[in-house]
Amino acid sequence: MLSSLSAWVLSIAGIIVLCVLVELIMPSGQMNKYIKGILSFMVIFVIVMPIPKLLNLKIDFNDFLNYGNVEVDKDYIYQLNLNKMLSLKEDIEGACLTKGYDNVVVSLDADVLSTNFHITKAVVDLTGLVITSNAVHSNILDIKKDIAMIIKKILSLEEEDIYFDE
Repeated sequence: MLSSLSAWVLSIAGIIVLCVLVELIMPSGQMNKYIKGILSFMVIFVIVMPIPKLLNLKIDFNDFLNYGNVEVDKDYIYQLNLNKMLSLKEDIEGACLTKGYDNVVVSLDADVLSTNFHITKAVVDLTGLVITSNAVHSNILDIKKDIAMIIKKILSLEEEDIYFDE
């Protein structure tokens, strides 16, 4: 009992020393009052912490937090995956433009409602392809191979999952 009482007193002294140090370091301003509020909450928490033990109460904090009924927000997952797809599409089209292939249109296929986002297919539309002066290849087969390598590098797709429209 005496050791737990001394540990409690040391905890209170430690949190007060921490508060004083933070008070000295923090500049005055808007953020200062929020930090003081958090530190005040921590002091109260340290002071009140041994009360359930003294009263022989068994408190399970998981009952208060109740993690059992967590649901995934489908709209958030959908928007997040849609943003990922758009970013990957822009990366591929930008890499093609850097290689000298302009007007390459990439369409990606994935389950945007899944929490495990994975691109399953890429379709590349080359009907409006413009080959610029900094392009290495002028042969359509070599261009397709070059674009397929870009897609494989960015998406980690297999070659059989990359389709071309001409």
